[in-house]
Formats: sequence, structure tokens, C-alpha cells
Amino acid sequence: MLWGRASKEAIGKEYTKEEALQLDGSDTLRHLRSEFIIPTKDDLRRKTLSSQATCTRAQEALCIYLCGNSLGLQPHRTTHYINDYMKAWATKGVFGHFKAHPDSNIPPFVNIDDVAAQQMAPIVGASASEVAVMETLSANLHLMMASFYRPTKERYKIILEGKAFPSDQYAVESQIRHHGLDVAHAMVSIAPADPTQATVTTSQILKAIDEHASTTALILLPGVQYYTGQFLDIEIITAHAHSHGIIIGWDLAHAVGNVELLLHDWDVDFAVWCSYKYLNCGPGAIGGLFVHENHSKVDKKAIEDGHEGYRPRLSGWWGGDKATRFQMGSQFIPIPGAAGFQVGNPCALAICPLLASLEIFALASMSAVRSKSIMLTGYLEELLRRSSLRATADGTDELYWIITPSGITERGAQLSIRLRPGLLEGVLIELEEQGIVVDERKPDVIRVAPAPLYNTFSEVWNFVAIFELACAKANNSKATDSQGSGALGGTEDKGWSLIK
Repeated sequence: MLWGRASKEAIGKEYTKEEALQLDGSDTLRHLRSEFIIPTKDDLRRKTLSSQATCTRAQEALCIYLCGNSLGLQPHRTTHYINDYMKAWATKGVFGHFKAHPDSNIPPFVNIDDVAAQQMAPIVGASASEVAVMETLSANLHLMMASFYRPTKERYKIILEGKAFPSDQYAVESQIRHHGLDVAHAMVSIAPADPTQATVTTSQILKAIDEHASTTALILLPGVQYYTGQFLDIEIITAHAHSHGIIIGWDLAHAVGNVELLLHDWDVDFAVWCSYKYLNCGPGAIGGLFVHENHSKVDKKAIEDGHEGYRPRLSGWWGGDKATRFQMGSQFIPIPGAAGFQVGNPCALAICPLLASLEIFALASMSAVRSKSIMLTGYLEELLRRSSLRATADGTDELYWIITPSGITERGAQLSIRLRPGLLEGVLIELEEQGIVVDERKPDVIRVAPAPLYNTFSEVWNFVAIFELACAKANNSKATDSQGSGALGGTEDKGWSLIK
């Protein structure tokens, strides 16, 4: 059965734990779960990093981790890659830049970003020359806008989605001000036409482009919207922007490693992403960017004749021609492709977790990963929709409802669930007590993201069963405030409850 949109028959059906286990047994990607370190319930509760438990880790109960849309789990391979880096640096010093070693997972430091770009390219549907592994998402976004946002007297606006991730909005506003323009006139935000809805339709986006086409210089949109999990139609929207002669870029933070992407074939101008969510590379991991080959050509003869010969950009020496990079010349000749947009020497240590993760992705295909994700998230949706807690006969007593689109082509792995006001804290406390990790967005939304590389159907079944009890318990106690630090151990920095 291919789950996607819950039917009346599905909602009325009773799903059993045995059925979930059967689905796990037929999962062709189930072997990849063992590639990841899944925290135990004890790991989450204790106040120290080290365990004093006398039982083995295999004997401890694992948590149910449904927060890969915020921070993916650590692969076992990550430690090996980082250890190889430390050993190469320790034993070879500067020679580690140039010498390969048969007993090491990592390439020479000087080439490590090129290798990562080659392995990253299939994940985003691009040629290796169109991908660069570098910086962080926000830094890359600024670098891209410095090159692609070229406002004129006639065309100066940037169109973005109304509930864009705050960092994207900050970047857009600062770029507009950097060019001496007024944000109130130069930034166009697309909000849902219906204030009771959380998502923006494709037709609404196309209409906004039509209305502002003659004055728009750039469009920036999310591939998958962080709050709702909505998967925008990148191909259609990109083509529509181009029909008006408008450059369009995409923030793929929640899309990369989550949904299938064909950035080259869709003619996307540029895209940026992070690597710590579905790519499982750790907090603040190195980011990446895509620049279509149409925008990254280099005309060396034009440069020799005193012309620029390449697209304007903020330049740095690591983006310079490798053949002359170490000659330390004063004339910048960029590498053709996305690598020519690099600025500084990328951190080899930061690239190691990415190489470890991409090695796991190479054991499957994005098509296979996406297929399982559609089934897993569809299964989650059906379990939630058939719940007696979701709605009574007159539909007035819902304790929660799903704000993510139901169509399988309109979402990725994540379902965003809005709770009845006042339930969030009580629900989260109960979930944490039971060793379930999800993501919250105050005042009343939790985001649940079963990651196909390591989550299972039985975990989804268990989550829904516990979530239903948590909602009922929170509703009965009329919980509106958490009177403590929660169930998890350790000391939280001020403000983390807002971030997670």
C-alpha cells in the first residue's frame, strides 16, 4: 500500500503493532538503521555524557528520534573519518594536503572539498562542477545574493515567502539595505491567502510573480518550508520566474537529503543548503551551494584582454584557478563552475562528517530513500488522522490537526501538527518522559519527521500511541505551563526551548 492521502477507509481502519513490524520486515532500507548511533532513553535523561550503567548499550531501550529535520543522528562512520583526519594532520602535517594514504578514508586536504562536491552532486541532481561544499547556509546565501541580486532603477525587488526562516529574511533585508534601498518597498512577502491556512499555493506564488515581475530582480524561496514541511514545486515556479526574466534561488535546508532534487534539469539559477538535518553531519556542519553552469562560465581570453570574463561575485583565493592558485598572483581567475564562488580554504575537519554521511547515501539512491519516506510519513499521517482524539462527530473537539499538505508531492518527511492552545508544554513533557524526541515551534506546533535512513514503521506506531496519551493527559490537566526544566538531563542554554 502506498500511503499518501488518508482515505475514509484508512481512517476507520485499526492499525496494529504487528502490521508495523511486518512493514519493517519488508523495508529494503532497514539495514541502514545500523549505520547510526541512536541515543538510548538513559542517554537523554542523565545529566552527564558518560554512562555509569552496568548493562551494555544493546540492552538499553532506545529513544524514538523523530527530529532529523532539526538535527540528524550521528553515523558510526563519522568517528572513523574524523580520526583519519586527526591522524593525517598529526603524522603528516602540511604534507597531509597533498599525499593520499591507502589506510585513510579521506583524500588529501587540498582536494577534500572537490571529492565532497562530487559525492554531493547526485543528492541535488547536478553535475559535480555545479556544486561547492563550503561555508554555512547563511554565509552562502549572502555570497549568492552578492552575485545574483543586481538591482536596477526598474528592477529592485526581492520576492520571498512570508514565513521564511528568519535567517533568510535577515539576509534579504540586509542585502536590500546594502544597496541603499528601502526594505518596505523592495521586499515582497507572499503570505497565505487564507489566514486560517499555513501554506502558500503554487498558483498564489505564480500570481505574486506576475504582479511584481516588472520590478523584481530576484526571487528566494524554500524548497521545503521549515514550519509546515510543504514541498514547493521548484520546477514550475522556476520556469515561471524565468519566463519573466527573473533570477530565482532556493533555500534547500529542509529539502536536501529529504526529497528528490533535479536542480540542473529544473534550470535553477542557484541554491544553498545546510548539512546538519537530513544529511546528518552534526551541529553547524559545513554547507553547500549550487550554481547552474549557465552562470559559472569563465572566459580566460576576455580576462586577458582586460574584461571581467565571469559573473561578478565576492572573490577569494580558494575560488581561483587551481593551476595558478599557489603562484600567489594578483589577478583573480575563477575556477569554472560553482567552485569559483568559494572564498576561503574550506575546513577539512568539517567536511569529514559530510563524507561519512554521503558514503551511507551511496548505499541506496535518493529515489529509494524518497520512496520509503513517502510510505513512512504517509503511515504516520494515517495513524494520526484515524485517531479518536483528532475530531469528534461535529469536528469541534480536535486536540490536534495536521497543517502539512496531504499530497505526497507537496511534502517531504515532516508532518507539522498544531495542538489545541495550551497543550504544547504538557504534551512535550510526556513525550520526553517516554523517550520521544520531536521538534517544537511555539506556541502550539510540533514537527515530526521520520527519517527514512534510520526510523522505522514500528517507531511511528509507538510514537502515535504515546502522542495520543500525551494529548489526552495534557488536555485533562489543562496544562498551559511547564513548571520545571523538563525530563531531559543536562543544562540547557537560555533560549533553547524556543529553538527546538
